[in-house]
Formats: sequence, C-alpha cells, structure tokens
Amino acid sequence: MNRIRITIVFLFFVRLCIAQAPSHLTTDMLEHTDRVFLDGYPANISLEDLSTAIERYQLTEIRSAQPYLGWVVNSDQSNTLQTAYRILVASSRELLSKEQADMWDSGRTESDNSVSVAYTGKPLQPSTVYYWKVKTWDNHGLESVFSQVRHFITAKELDGLTARYPLQISDEQPVKIRPLGTTHSFIDFGKVSFGRLKLTLSSGKETDTVIVRLGECAKDGQVDRRPGASIRYAEYKLPLMPGTHTYALKIRPDKRNTNINPASNGIGVSAILMPGYIGEVMPFRYCELENYPAPLLPGQIVRQTATYPFDDTASAFHSSDTVLNQVWELCKYSVKALSFLGTFVDGDRERITYEGDIIVGQPTRYAVDRRYEFTRYSLEYLIYSPTWPTEWIMQEVLMIRDDYLYSGNPASLRRYYEEWKMKTLAGLTETNGLISTRTGKLTPEFFRSIHYKGKNFRDIVDWPPKESDGYVFTDYNTVVNAYHYKALRRMSEIAGALGKTQDQAQFAKEAQRVKDQINKLLLDSKTGLYRDGIGTDHSSLHANIYPLAFDIAPEKNRRKMLDFIQSRGMAGSVYTAQALLDGVYDANDAAYGLQLLSSTDDRSWYNMIRAGSTIALEAWDNKYKPNQDWSHIWGAAAGNIIARKLMGIEPLEPGFRKIRIKPQPATLGQAEIQVPSVRGDIRVSFDNQPGERFSLVVEIPANSLAEVWLPKIATNYKLTVDNIVAKGKVDDNFVKVDTGSGKHCLVIEKIIGNVTLP
Repeated sequence: MNRIRITIVFLFFVRLCIAQAPSHLTTDMLEHTDRVFLDGYPANISLEDLSTAIERYQLTEIRSAQPYLGWVVNSDQSNTLQTAYRILVASSRELLSKEQADMWDSGRTESDNSVSVAYTGKPLQPSTVYYWKVKTWDNHGLESVFSQVRHFITAKELDGLTARYPLQISDEQPVKIRPLGTTHSFIDFGKVSFGRLKLTLSSGKETDTVIVRLGECAKDGQVDRRPGASIRYAEYKLPLMPGTHTYALKIRPDKRNTNINPASNGIGVSAILMPGYIGEVMPFRYCELENYPAPLLPGQIVRQTATYPFDDTASAFHSSDTVLNQVWELCKYSVKALSFLGTFVDGDRERITYEGDIIVGQPTRYAVDRRYEFTRYSLEYLIYSPTWPTEWIMQEVLMIRDDYLYSGNPASLRRYYEEWKMKTLAGLTETNGLISTRTGKLTPEFFRSIHYKGKNFRDIVDWPPKESDGYVFTDYNTVVNAYHYKALRRMSEIAGALGKTQDQAQFAKEAQRVKDQINKLLLDSKTGLYRDGIGTDHSSLHANIYPLAFDIAPEKNRRKMLDFIQSRGMAGSVYTAQALLDGVYDANDAAYGLQLLSSTDDRSWYNMIRAGSTIALEAWDNKYKPNQDWSHIWGAAAGNIIARKLMGIEPLEPGFRKIRIKPQPATLGQAEIQVPSVRGDIRVSFDNQPGERFSLVVEIPANSLAEVWLPKIATNYKLTVDNIVAKGKVDDNFVKVDTGSGKHCLVIEKIIGNVTLP
C-alpha cells in the first residue's frame, strides 16, 4: 500500500513538473494541413499516398518557402507565459519520432512568440511533405512534452501567396416534410444555405417527370414563386428512370453572378466563380417536389451545402435578452453560409469581393471562427482587384492592420507594404491637406498606383444612396477624409510593426495634419457638429459617425455629437451600422448601443429574422432596397459588436498577446460568450445589477495578458479579484484591473457607508 501511495505521489509530482503539450499547431495560420478532400467530402487518404492516387483530390498546399508556424500554449496554472520553445522540422515522420530534424532544429529559443515563428531551416522544396512538432517552457519553470506531429505539403510553386482550405460539402436532411396533396410535397431545411439537391426517387416507367422548385422564402405554405428583389427562386424538370435512382440536380448558373468579364460591370472586377469540383450552387431553404406520388423520407431529399470549413463550436453567446440571442445566431450563421466561395463576397446577387462587405464581415468572422487565412486571402485579392468607392480603397489599410492585430502574422504586411502605402490615397491630397476625387487628380497614373481598372471611381458614403441621410457631396467630403486620416494612422502602426521607424513617424505626422484640417475646415463651431463637406452647412448622421468612431472628434464635442446621432436614429444602411455602433460604444454610450442591437423596428437585425431570412440581408428591409438579396455579409455587423463592444473582447497587441475585456452591459442582466483567438478560447460572463453590483468571470488563454475593465457602478465601491480586495485604476466610468491567464472572478459592488449591498 505504501509503495502505491509513493508511486501516486511521484506521478503527481512529475505531472506538476511537466507543462501540457502545445496544441492547435498551424502552418501559415492553417491548422488542418493534413486533410484531404474528394469533391468536397473528407477522404481517407494521407498526403503521402496522393502521388499514387487516380482521383481528383483537393488539399491545402503551403505556398511559402518560409512559412510561419504557430501553436496554442496550454496550462492548468494561472498567469502562464511561454518563455522558450523548440521546433523540430523533418522530411519524414520516422526521423521526427527519433527527434531528428533534418530540415530545422530551432534549439531552445528564448521567446514568448507562439503565434508566428518564421521557419528558418533548410530551403523547403515544392510538392514535398514535411513534419513538425514543438515543445515549450513557461514562467513557472515547467517544460512541456513535444506536441503531436503535424504535417503539410508544399505547393508546386512557392510563390508566397496565402494558402486556403478547399471548400467542403455537408449533406443536410430536411427538418420538415409536409404533403401538399397526393403527389405534391413541401420540404423545409430549416435555414438557407448555398447548395444543390440530391434526390433518391423511384419510378415504374420511363415517362415520369417530377417538378422541383427551390427558393429562399415561402408564402402560404409553399415556395414563393415570385419573391421579388434579388431573392432566389428556381424551377426544374427532372425526368426519372425506371427503378430507384439517386439524382443530382444541376443548378443553372445565374448570369448576374457568373459574369467573368470585368469590363461589363464598369468596376473592372469579375464575379468569383464556384470551383469545378463543387459545381454551381444557389441559396435555398425550401423545396417543392411535384408529380411524385410516393411518400418522402428525409434521407431521400438531401441538400448538399457548400461552405468553407467552419467550426460551429468555436464560439457561443447567450444572454438574458432573447432578441439579442437570435441576432447573434443570425450573424454567426451568416458567416458560415456566406463562405461558400472560399473568399468574402458581397452576397448572391453579384458574388464580387467588395471592401465594404469585408469591413463588416472581417470582425464578425473573427468573433465566431478561428480561420484567419480566409480574410487574409480576400484582402490580398483586393490589392489588385479593388472596387470603385473612394473610402473602400482606404478600408484595405484598416483591414490589413486588423488582420495582423488578430492573427499576429506579419507576412502580408511585409510582402505588400508598398501596396498598402498607396491605398491611403495620399496621391489625392490637395493644398488644404484634405483629399478629393473632384480636383483633377484621378489620372491614369493614379489608378495604376492602386490597380484600379474600372470606371466611375467616386465617393460613396453609404449604399444605396438614399440611405445617406441627405448627405451633401462636395469637393472635400468629411466621410472620405475621416477614412483618409484613419488609413494614415493605421499605416503608421503597420510601419512600426515592421521596424520602419521613419515611415512610422511620417505617417503619424501626416495623420495628425489631416485630423487638424478636418477639425478646422469641417467642424461647425456653432453647432459642434461636422458638416458633410466644405461648402455646405448640412450635417448628416454619417458626417458625425465617422469622426466619432475614428477618434477625430474633440472630447468636448462628443456628448453633443452623441445626442445628434441618437436624434437621427438608424438613418443609415446595414453597412453604416458598423461605424455607428463602433462610435457609440467607443464613446461609452452602452445604453444606446444595446437599444440598437436589440431593436425590433423595421431598421433592425431582428427585422431580418422577422422577414423570414436566416442570413443577414443586404438592407434593413425590401422597401429600403427593392433589388436586395437575402444573403449579404455586410448585414452582420451586430455579431462583431456583441463580441467586441457589448462583451468587450478585443486584442490590444498583435495575436492577442494582450487582450482588453471591457463589457458595456447597460441594462442587460446576464450574458456569456466564447470567442476564439489565435492563442485559444476567450470566455467572458457577467451578472449585472445596474448601479448595485457587477460580477464578471473571465477565462484568458495561456501566454496572454488581459486588461479587464469593469463599470464603475458608484462613487463608493468595493472591488474584489478572485475573492481578494483590490484597488484597480479608475478610468472615466470604469475601473481597470490587469490579470494574467486562467479563470478570474471580478466583482464590483456599491457601498453605502461601510455596508456592502447583498
């Protein structure tokens, strides 16, 4: 018995002395580099066996000769930081099992970098499989065992471009089948997705033909055959063969979204096409089968849904507000469903990669899934295929900086640094320090510098135009120049991240000059509001949203601007809602932010659900954009606002090295969220008794630090962190506390006299 006890104690001691192995190993941000697909379905073949295969498999190929390697540090102790790592890369699994690294042995390297370590071993060869693993040391003095082995295959050409996963197909059965008559059935798949139909049907003769109808919306218990706008509906005739057979319904291409002639649409870019191994798809939820007398079982009607790989378990949100919960699910599912092309597109009507859609889709995707390469690929595509709005070109700079902030991977910053510089549109600067598209600077040379190949390059403000709150366009527009300022600020940060200190200082200086000129030339000293542009006295919602959201507005003007913004309501499109809510929450007006998120009027996310859609709409309602489609990623801003602003989870340093947790609950009673990050999952939950008590539980992944903000609920309060009285640092109406990794409970309570309220 004593020997057993000694053994147990010894094993426990050994466990305490060994850190957990790293997990979620990534190569150029991709975790599952070993997966192989056959026409969209996972296949049981290894990378090593592909050379002898006759099938047309799809796989992920690493396109960089010096890929970035990353991993998640794991620890069951709080306040854990990585202090060193050792990476082994080999040309065979056998060598690696013996800890023999013929390609690269980094040795013990003192570093806390766990998200983007550049490979510096022997040159990688094209079309070759490599194997790697990693171990770490931490600040508790613990050394981990080696991780499991991860392997990847390089591409035929190592051109350095961003690698992606292949698209995948998921077979989905109906949630409901309802007879409409003896030979007519109505099928509901529960949600809209982009896919095609597979049917297993029986026939006793050669002349049988069934009619198949597919659509996004239903009316009077049937597929809506005249849905209007750009909502999809299609009808097919399917001849049957005698006996029982499985049929693949071929989807007809839509001329609107399969046009690959850039000159035909005036903006110089093409629609993104479905890959041949998937085939054409269309968005539909409902199906009708007519002229088929036999009863239907769910397995006979299968929807083959196309998506980019998506982890449904990576994120979750629940609160005491049922509307908010539904809005979150709408936005989360929109990210998944609209990934059907493997890159960001606007929606189904055009299937074009627009910057204005990604500026909303990017942060919402970050809030729900850990697939950073998806956005990276889209942004790099836009470098050489930009679209027509002035502001949207500059959005590319904002988005690539956020790409680095979330992923921690600097590859695109380095590779395309000179291109990002041009996207600030500094070439349009006039003598007054502002930029303009109306003063003769839109030359062929300028368009070549930003790779624009279309026509009609102009300012947009909002879309459709009637959603611009009466914006008066002039030669120098406030919204455009607000974007110019923000692009210069972000370019300064990018230069700093790359060690280009002179550029960093120069961009910061230029940004400050633009900010000063905006406040000098566009801010109305009488009203305290921003005018739409030079030469007009009109102040729109939009002219005030962006200076607020981009930190241009003087502090003394912000309360007046917030009052004005509230007076205008949601007088902008679903696209503008992103900047509106960013500005409102950044100005700490949580009450108005919550009001907008949980609104149920016709300009709300709930209205999209009420209309019958399960994917974010292009506009608040059909009446605001008669040709809208029912699948638009820029309608999903609420998803990232819930994660970033309501629950307050944002990276402060690249790759979530430091995280800010700043919940702004207003009157929301309870909420909990899980958000993925490159370092592991972040969890936040709170119990809120406004003005009395606020309890917050955070779970921070290992190798991260956190800055936690709690609402300062009263002048006199008691703050505890993990049941220990703490002081914190007061910042406006918040109290800040610094924490390390692990699970922490923070409570702030109002004090009356010397008594803590229960």
